[in-house]
Amino acid sequence: MKCKIAELPNGLRLIHKQIDSPVAHCGIMINTGSRDETSSEHGITHLIEHLIFKGTSKRKAYHILSRMEDVGGELNAYTSKEETCIHTSFFNNYYDRAFELLRDILFYSTFPAKEIEKEKEVILDEINSYKDSPFELIFDDFEEQIFHDHPMANNILGSEKSLKKIDRQAILDFYNLNYPTTQMIVASVGNMKFEKVAYYFEKYFSDIPRREVIKERKVFDLNNYRKSTKTLSKDTHQAHCIIGAPAYSYNDDRRLALHLLANYLGGPGLNSKLNMSLREKRGYAYNVEANYTLYSDTGIVSIYFGSDEKDLNKSIRLTLKELENLKTKKLGPTQLLRAKKQLTGQIAMAAENHENQMLSIAKSLLVYNKVDDLETITRRIQQITAEEIIDVANDIFDPNRLSTLIFK
Repeated sequence: MKCKIAELPNGLRLIHKQIDSPVAHCGIMINTGSRDETSSEHGITHLIEHLIFKGTSKRKAYHILSRMEDVGGELNAYTSKEETCIHTSFFNNYYDRAFELLRDILFYSTFPAKEIEKEKEVILDEINSYKDSPFELIFDDFEEQIFHDHPMANNILGSEKSLKKIDRQAILDFYNLNYPTTQMIVASVGNMKFEKVAYYFEKYFSDIPRREVIKERKVFDLNNYRKSTKTLSKDTHQAHCIIGAPAYSYNDDRRLALHLLANYLGGPGLNSKLNMSLREKRGYAYNVEANYTLYSDTGIVSIYFGSDEKDLNKSIRLTLKELENLKTKKLGPTQLLRAKKQLTGQIAMAAENHENQMLSIAKSLLVYNKVDDLETITRRIQQITAEEIIDVANDIFDPNRLSTLIFK
């Protein structure tokens, strides 16, 4: 069944997909993330994400957390570079409860002063836990290296120094400026007719005052990017390495070809090019992956592997050799067909996770004002040519663009 969309006069939009499942998922996605922070607000978006669970004008923290869990549901949230999302999973007959709670915590949070300092301590523990996990830390550090001196470089969690500067007034000011109703999506996936979901949507969100803010995000200028190589000493058993570069944005027509290329190189399939080369044939690395993350004005492509330090340089050379091959040797018809089938299958399987599907349709509506079905996506993947792949490889994997970060 296709997604259906509704919009209220205050700018809030609803997208719903009816599925055959006893469990429903809904959430609110906001076009606000860590890149919208000034230097004095570093970490404030993530802090607000924590604080909206700590009290509203009619609920204390315990009652917020218990509202869905008392009926077997879950309540969660996340912050990224460009969006914040609050979401919940529950049995279908609790839509009314779910929508009312989401409304309450997003629009009526009181940001209690005593909770602010408490949550800062919680986030500091979160920051320290990342420092104990080099596999997670290296991705954040690599984005900081790539987007140097740009808001995109900011770590989402902030730092101990930046968090100390944030007080309640700063939180209220940031919230009032960066959470416009015209840049929010209420998304739902569940076994309920659209008309009924739209009824709850109107019931709980129609009286929210319209709030419009025109975001003026600082655009990432590729002309200011300079490749760099960094090696940091870490007390780790393995060496960790990322090789990558800035990449295409949401609106670049070449993005799907790069998705295909990254998946071919180091996607979740165990037969990916790099996994076969580094792990299966030579045993140099346990974990090998290639990732492509898109943003509104840029993107980042990265190849990660962890290996014994003695195998690090050999792994780097092999990786660079594989990239060179992609730049000079076109994929044959069989290789290209296999790569397309693999990517299409992975997209289809991901859609079977209904919570992920809810988040995906919210993001698609927020970014593109539409949601493409699997048939449309499959057709576009089938249209990708070997020539497009080789052109993208030569553009993205140009040695003058590739930066490297090593933990050892």
